[in-house]
Amino acid sequence: MDKILIVNASELVTCSGFEAKCGKEAMNDLGIIQNGAIAMADGIITHVGTTEEVLSQINEDEYAIIDAENKAVLPGFVDSHTHFVFGGYREDEYDWRLRGLSYVEIMERGGGIINSVRGTEEASLEELVELGLKRLDSILSFGVTTVEGKSGYGLYKETELKQLEALQLCDEQHVVDVVKTFLGAHSVPKEYKGRSGEFIDYLIEEVLPIVAEENLAEFCDIFCEDKVFSVEESRKLLTEAKKMGLKLKLHADEIVPLGGAGLAAELHATSADHLLVASDEDILKMAEAKVVATCLPCTAFSLKEPYARARFMVDSGCAVAVASDFNPGSCHTESIPLAIALSTLYMGLTTEETITALTINGAAALDRADTIGSLDVGKKADIVIHEFPSYKFLPYHIGVSTVEVVIKNGEVAFVK
Repeated sequence: MDKILIVNASELVTCSGFEAKCGKEAMNDLGIIQNGAIAMADGIITHVGTTEEVLSQINEDEYAIIDAENKAVLPGFVDSHTHFVFGGYREDEYDWRLRGLSYVEIMERGGGIINSVRGTEEASLEELVELGLKRLDSILSFGVTTVEGKSGYGLYKETELKQLEALQLCDEQHVVDVVKTFLGAHSVPKEYKGRSGEFIDYLIEEVLPIVAEENLAEFCDIFCEDKVFSVEESRKLLTEAKKMGLKLKLHADEIVPLGGAGLAAELHATSADHLLVASDEDILKMAEAKVVATCLPCTAFSLKEPYARARFMVDSGCAVAVASDFNPGSCHTESIPLAIALSTLYMGLTTEETITALTINGAAALDRADTIGSLDVGKKADIVIHEFPSYKFLPYHIGVSTVEVVIKNGEVAFVK
């Protein structure tokens, strides 16, 4: 049936809203309805309320009914920062890190982003799509209904465009919605060593126009970091991308407090991500400019680095999102349960703030808070039924998925 009705939810966690939630009070408000019900038709939410209220407004004989007694029902998670389309793996590098090798030493052994560039260049479009679809199956199983995917393992035009095409095909062939981001400025190719500014010019002149004209990406991102791309180079690329109609993101202040977060505020980027060493001043600028601060705790965990100061960000009035940063090098995991555990245990977020960060604020980090990220009438019917009666089990069941059923666009897409 094209109509589904969920009834008797012990907690209907609506995360209600149509824009990012900024600051402590808003991010802790989950809009919970006890003994809740939600009706959907043609992929859109039509009724939200208590079971008694919703049943009084509809003809339940028209619906396929799911009884969610003793279960919590939440919006589908939005993973707003990943690199899930790539070729090759870097398991040796992980082992080298465990043995104490530094990032520079790993690079000298042929590791790092360039290793993934090599693997992605060698993979065919068909292989990238096959790998991407398999990874999306896993992503879906964790309750993610919308995911962002970046290029950035091509650097040069041909492979960058191949990655973006693979992301588009994954979006067309899989139930999970894929939001495409152009990250050609992910690293400086060896041929441009010492000439990063010239590589930015190459991207602006040779690659960005194709990406924009052929609508291959919605966002443009850049790795604004010491020994990668400067604030000035980042400003130049992102300004040109904005002129061409792309929205903006930044990998900012991950290793050195270079000022990428401040640049994100200056350019009114949709989000700035990582932010492990972002300054107080720049975080306050992001809050004022309403730039979503996307924290990636699994990356800090994997690299054994200090976590982003998510608690300070929330208390400073920022809208904080949490994402997996699934990639083949620094963070080879798509585990939302791990991200939840780390956010609550080590980034100082409450359970409520963490759920907000993975739902409505994750949607805002992709400029989609008006259509996804909460259980509101008129939004996409992206809904997850969890096996326990309260959302508080999500961090409590440490590192283990509580997802039982995923509904995407009003249809059952995953059953545990």
